[in-house]
Amino acid sequence: MSERTTYEVPGLTAPVEILLDPWGVPHLYASGTDDLFRAQGFNAARDRLFQLDLWRRRGLGLLAEVFGPAYVEHDRAARLFLYRGDMTEEWRAYGEDVERATTAFVGGINAYVDLCRSGGAEPPPEFDLLGYEPAHWDPSDVARIRSHGLQYNLRDEVARALTLRDHGPAAEDLRRRREPAPHTLRVPEGLDLSVIPDDVLRDYDLATTPPWAAAAPRQGLDGSNNWVIAPSRTATGRPLLANDPHRAVTLPSLRYLAHLSAPGLDVIGAGEPALPGLSIGHNGHLAFGLTIFPIDQEDLYVYETRPDDPYAYRYRDGWEPMTRVTETIPVRGAEPVKTELTFTRHGPVIRQLPEKHAAFAVRAAWLGPGMAPYLGSMDYMRAKDPDAFVTALRRWGAPGENQVYAAPDGTIGWRPAGRVPVRPGWDGTLPVPGDGRYEWDGFLDLDDLPSRRNPEQGWFATANEMNLPPDHDNDRHTVTYDWYAPTRHDRIAEALSARDDWTVRDCVRLQTDTVSLPARRIVPLLDQVEGGELAPAVSLLRNWDATLTAGSAAAALFEIWYRRHLRPALYTQAFGGPVPPRVLPAEDASADARVDLELVDRALATPDLLATTLRAAFADCTALLGPDPDTWTWGALHRAHLVHPAAALLDGAGPAAPAWTEVGPAPRGGSGDTVGAAAYGGDFRQSAGATFRLVVDVGSWDESLAMNAPGQSGDPRSGHYADLFDEWAADGAFPLLYSREQVEKHAVRTITLAPPG
Repeated sequence: MSERTTYEVPGLTAPVEILLDPWGVPHLYASGTDDLFRAQGFNAARDRLFQLDLWRRRGLGLLAEVFGPAYVEHDRAARLFLYRGDMTEEWRAYGEDVERATTAFVGGINAYVDLCRSGGAEPPPEFDLLGYEPAHWDPSDVARIRSHGLQYNLRDEVARALTLRDHGPAAEDLRRRREPAPHTLRVPEGLDLSVIPDDVLRDYDLATTPPWAAAAPRQGLDGSNNWVIAPSRTATGRPLLANDPHRAVTLPSLRYLAHLSAPGLDVIGAGEPALPGLSIGHNGHLAFGLTIFPIDQEDLYVYETRPDDPYAYRYRDGWEPMTRVTETIPVRGAEPVKTELTFTRHGPVIRQLPEKHAAFAVRAAWLGPGMAPYLGSMDYMRAKDPDAFVTALRRWGAPGENQVYAAPDGTIGWRPAGRVPVRPGWDGTLPVPGDGRYEWDGFLDLDDLPSRRNPEQGWFATANEMNLPPDHDNDRHTVTYDWYAPTRHDRIAEALSARDDWTVRDCVRLQTDTVSLPARRIVPLLDQVEGGELAPAVSLLRNWDATLTAGSAAAALFEIWYRRHLRPALYTQAFGGPVPPRVLPAEDASADARVDLELVDRALATPDLLATTLRAAFADCTALLGPDPDTWTWGALHRAHLVHPAAALLDGAGPAAPAWTEVGPAPRGGSGDTVGAAAYGGDFRQSAGATFRLVVDVGSWDESLAMNAPGQSGDPRSGHYADLFDEWAADGAFPLLYSREQVEKHAVRTITLAPPG
């Protein structure tokens, strides 16, 4: 018999039952949607209260209030990127009942906060460790916070501008591919590249990167895979939908699985725990999943400021004043700090250079009404058929997503969604003057974007690659020119095309596939290298299947050779000397292997270069793994080791970080180039990948599989805090139960939420 717990929750009109399955997934059953979303908020707080509190504080600029003066700059930066428009317009943009559902959801969070404060529940240990209490929420917090989303392409356009400034267009072509090709790079008229400082994005990075995370920019870390398979290509004759979003590997997990059931709604899947509803999953009528479709939703505006007034900028034929807002940042252990936030007509000012009569602001589509990240899923998760789903996507704003869907009648489809700015006469690849010559002219209609339904090949996959069809005029309807490398998509396409008997388990295996397409191309080059002292290294790689399994010695040698030696040598050859750090891909990014392969095709990979770099790589492996290659494994270097934010927030002050602030390490296969994405940095520790995975058996819903590592709960005292870590590291999955019969059969705990009294 399952364990039973009851909580009184103010605001409920009737009891809500929560059945927990063995994997920590809560199945919520309510008699109405208001009660359902209130229960969802309460339950999210029950499992993830510290994560929720940190999400809110970081987004609103309230970290210094509890963590002290070191976080004042982060708080100021976060406040620059809050939604500051009319809340009535904001809520209206999401569709019917989203404000009401969010209000109920936040009411549930606050009910659990009150329970912790009154002693009815013990707060998670992070609060005692860090010495503060969880805070109450306002419904507007959910919508006003924008800096937690995925943003494109401000970092790209600034990196491009600085590369052009310092090294010229040939270096930029080496640094990053632009698609669709050919694309001619033109410096916008009136833009002085020399005035842009190297640190122009400092405030932007402070706002959009957690201060407890690695200092490296997130670019290259965030991606996803998804695909849908038609009945003609599955073993059961039912469609399949697979989705595995790639984000930073964190403790606790970014996403949270839940099942929300009330009259008119019965949806299961994952969302971000601080948001009502779900964004990836199914509702018993339709399965849906998403990957980043990297719409260019941002621009850096460069202003000439008036010589006698740095807060006035040239616009059209005159000078326009900046808007200046003074706010007070509360600071633990110190006096509150008054800070000034500055805005132009285009957006927040992130840098001012009075000595150069210059200022810089960010225009971002995601700062407009209806653009809170992922909140748009509240509309589409209720869709009962493909047409209703596609219609609901008209409300989706940010981030840009490849939305795929599948229905029990066999329909499969793809529809990219998100707000695409129209830039008349310019393309967004570089910063622009803010003097009025480069304005947006509204947004593209959703119908201006391509889509597919029931493709003839029987499947459709996306992996953030450039997937605009040849008949899409990207010069006229510009989505972006900055896409991810196609490596993951190419491997998925190869696999999906090869058979017509796909199963749910097969999809899980493809989600965790570690075949390296770069290795397939590069290893045969060793035919040019004579044996001799290199014979052991050459033999190890020639006899390898190009699969980066955790137990492979050849995988360890290849990754060290390719990323640490061969790639830098190829770039040096192409650049004609030492390669600036800005041009050479960062080790932890999913760099575009096509650049390397094009350099190979240009005959830069000479036998001498191959031998020299392989010799150095073999020496590296020997130093790292020992003298005997028979004992080498990729997983001995490449490991998942999760660290809780509390460890960084302690920062050496007070008690030592408890043992629960770390989970792992565990050996991992793959790399940033494989479908089973496992990007890593200089210490080989996995920095990003799919900690959440889902495969839906469309129409036989109980046969679906999922994973969410390290566990469903963010409370270190919970048995579900890290119970899925080992199975995730071994590329496993668990049943995502849906029918009430199966849920009740497997339930291990029952939680009843009841109205007071």
